[in-house]
Amino acid sequence: MTLLSHDRYCDEITLQVDELRSLLTSGADLSRTVPTCPDWTLEKLVRHVGGALRWAEALVRTRAQENIPRKGIPLAGGPEEQGDAAALDAWLAETGRMLVDTLREAGPDTKVWTWAGLLDSGFWARRMTHEITIHRADAALTVGRPYEVAADVAADAVDEWLQIVEFIQRARVKQDVRELSGPGRSIHLHATDGDPELHAEWVIEFTEDGVVWRRGHEKATVALRGPLTSVLLAFYNRLPLDSPGLEVLGERELLEFWLEWATF
Repeated sequence: MTLLSHDRYCDEITLQVDELRSLLTSGADLSRTVPTCPDWTLEKLVRHVGGALRWAEALVRTRAQENIPRKGIPLAGGPEEQGDAAALDAWLAETGRMLVDTLREAGPDTKVWTWAGLLDSGFWARRMTHEITIHRADAALTVGRPYEVAADVAADAVDEWLQIVEFIQRARVKQDVRELSGPGRSIHLHATDGDPELHAEWVIEFTEDGVVWRRGHEKATVALRGPLTSVLLAFYNRLPLDSPGLEVLGERELLEFWLEWATF
């Protein structure tokens, strides 16, 4: 597993912001409910994403050594105008530029507070890349538009999610993962497309000490197979396991239980 470069993350944030903006400027109904986040409308989703980007930008720009409450960050909640796609689009565009400029200036190694113990600006470049990548999928599903993501970004998003699981385990902020454990119980994620050199396969094992994972092709209790983008979205609970192109082999109940447990 190799992280993408800092510049690659910055480029991808720019791309993802532009892709999300294109949904706003296509005449989408901002009041439409997001099917994968039913407590949100499309407008609330965009405000959430932009707010997260503004928060990360403020942390990195100020070299924060502790958390900064979002309520203290100018325009973190979005523009004052409600239901105004043009105002929302302009705010999101400015937000993306601010974050990318700040991340490029800081580089990946500037010391800054994070919630995961990885105390550098590179954490925020990676985290915000995948924050907007996944939420853009929510937006695309809301308006019925196709969704794709670059293979290296999708694979890195799976890696990052599994590393977040490791952090959650260490921090004990969720019920103990031992309830998933059992002799030889494991999940295999298998992307059936893309460059073989990407090695887009994962093995997740449930041990007495918690979840351990690695890239690899091995037999498991249950396997989820399909195109990499679909595997990513199913792994993030954005696509049903019965979606076209996906295949579940083995103990489906274990995979379903994992997906319920790993929803943060």
